[in-house]
Amino acid sequence: MSESEKLTHVRGDGSAAMVDVSSKPVTARTAAAVATVVTTPEVISLLAENGLAKGDALSTARIAGIMAAKKTPELVPLCHPLPISKVTVDLQLDAPQPGSVQITAEVRTTGQTGVEMEALTAASVAALTLYDMIKGVDRAAVIAETKVITKSGGVSGDWSRL
Repeated sequence: MSESEKLTHVRGDGSAAMVDVSSKPVTARTAAAVATVVTTPEVISLLAENGLAKGDALSTARIAGIMAAKKTPELVPLCHPLPISKVTVDLQLDAPQPGSVQITAEVRTTGQTGVEMEALTAASVAALTLYDMIKGVDRAAVIAETKVITKSGGVSGDWSRL
């Protein structure tokens, strides 16, 4: 196995370790991730009209996602604490299909390591929050695929799933 194919968080003896990024250059870095919550057209209407008994689910999910991005190193072992410069969380109704909500989280920093984990955490926690807000009217709602869609910066450069 080549050096580039080895897991970066595993030492030679197989134990977990935080990656040493001290020799990496400081660069502007961005990552975006999406998560999808699949529900019913009726729930989409309630979300659009701010008609849920628990309140404004979209705003609550957005704030939860932003807060989660900032807490990533506390939630995910071995993640580096990063000086996050921007987090955006957007929720789009009836996307990518009718009866679903697509959550897109984008995180920016200037640092020595990327922000993919922060973007994934933001999208995931926003999806969990949205589920919590709608479960009273749709217990069958599903948090579907969560994935990184783009990243930029660093030695490995830009990457896009799109």
